[in-house]
Amino acid sequence: MPESSDKQNSMFPKLNEEQIARLTPFGRLRNAASGEVIFDQGEQRQAFFVVIEGELEIVSPSEKTETLITVHHAGEFTGEVDLLSGRHSLVRGRTLVASKLLEIDRGNLRRIMQTDATIGEIFLRAFLLRRARLIASTSGDVLLIGSRHSADTLRLKSFLTRNGQPHTYLDVERDSGIQDLLDHFQINPADIPVMICRGHPPLRNPSNAEAANCLGFNADVDEAHVHDLIVVGGGPSGLAAAVYGASEGLDVLVLERNAPGGQAGSSSRIENYLGFPMGISGQDLADRAFIQAQKFGAQIAIARSATSLKCKNHPFEIELAEGGSVRAQTLIIATGAEYRRLPLPNIAQFEGVGVYYGATHVEAQLCEDEEVVIVGGGNSAGQAAVFLSGRAKHVYLLVRREGLTDTMSRYLIRRIEESPSITLHAHAQIETLEGNGKLERLTWLDTTTGARESRDIHHLFSMTGASPNTSWLQGCLALDDKQFIKTGPDLLPDELATARWSLRRQPYLFETSVPRVFAVGDIRSGSVKRVASGVGEGSIAIQLIHKVLAE
Repeated sequence: MPESSDKQNSMFPKLNEEQIARLTPFGRLRNAASGEVIFDQGEQRQAFFVVIEGELEIVSPSEKTETLITVHHAGEFTGEVDLLSGRHSLVRGRTLVASKLLEIDRGNLRRIMQTDATIGEIFLRAFLLRRARLIASTSGDVLLIGSRHSADTLRLKSFLTRNGQPHTYLDVERDSGIQDLLDHFQINPADIPVMICRGHPPLRNPSNAEAANCLGFNADVDEAHVHDLIVVGGGPSGLAAAVYGASEGLDVLVLERNAPGGQAGSSSRIENYLGFPMGISGQDLADRAFIQAQKFGAQIAIARSATSLKCKNHPFEIELAEGGSVRAQTLIIATGAEYRRLPLPNIAQFEGVGVYYGATHVEAQLCEDEEVVIVGGGNSAGQAAVFLSGRAKHVYLLVRREGLTDTMSRYLIRRIEESPSITLHAHAQIETLEGNGKLERLTWLDTTTGARESRDIHHLFSMTGASPNTSWLQGCLALDDKQFIKTGPDLLPDELATARWSLRRQPYLFETSVPRVFAVGDIRSGSVKRVASGVGEGSIAIQLIHKVLAE
């Protein structure tokens, strides 16, 4: 669809002379010859450019051709969100005529966006709209070859999508001519899924960390550097801590093992979050918070997993699954919780090939016009049911309780009750899963009548219970009986004594049994499992970080 003139003007605005004058002290003037490539696809961009005189075309190159995206004239500027994240450029910039450019490096770009609200808003809106357009047109240099019957294909598709990485997807069962491509790269069917990044050999079933490295998601982490704060987990609470911490001058590093947004990032639509009366998807909320944190200078490392915490050392040291370690004066643990596996002996073999733990557009594409089952009675399950009812043939919502009143928001209950595409089964639980390589059939039990119902259903969404991601802490912090982290006034005197609490004062709110280590969001014992409360806890924790740093 053609874009409206207002959206086009916001995507490619023209700065006036006074605005360019305000930018000039932050950069240097550069003369470029006609046809000169100013930056290329695949480069890690270190600067952005304002056209003072001349013309600069932006193209998306492929192996045999180029697709024109736009031509920047005097007063217009280059760039999208890769400039803030430090990721590789998706496009090529080349002068059409001899031109004069104002070159501004990434550090000064961030400084401008933090200190000049008017110009910063122009830049940020343009960057976000341009990234959205690149994603919609799949402009980029990433090709994913996979199968809808492969769990690792779903994993990589979700990883690329949730990290806002434009990519082209080819399915070995559905796309014609795929065999010629496989033969060209000497790829066997057993290698699927395969990811091809420009300038790199094909990656055969790469891990998320390998994919992130190929795409240039992360700058090298300086192991010798001691950060003011490391936030472990990039969900709503972790991102809130990063935004508030970085905006208040702290040196912040965020470690996120998958994609920004955490469990909330997989929510199809959140309608009870303050300030969004029309609702917002978890993905959009995460994207905005991610860009906001980077705008203020937070460093966010994607697909970097914490495997252990050396809590007796100070500065604290966190060992990473990918090798190496990072250090900080203070820590915020925001690793959240995951949906529990249903107690079925063969559920692992169907995960990613019929059993899912999130309901985004990626999963919805797999169950178009098919029946699906959702297990769970919380808001996430309700959001998934409403969302999938618009794509699936029918949705069966199974809950162990008598109904939804005690666990789900009323607005979701009302929509479920009014939807002819959703059937609620109370006192129900999944009893068996069947299939050969993928889910083909399931049976659920009515626990009040003993009746069983079997259906040829290929898609089961499990959204029940919560298991905290605390195993990597290896006994460092006091936990409750369900393995959530205890904080503040919930910590008992004997727990502090066991942890050898070394300070005269009692732990602050959200502070754990180890001084200067805080826990926020779903990982915290007694927390309210809502996005808004997680954001609040992350922001409050920063005020306490300032206190302990001043001690």
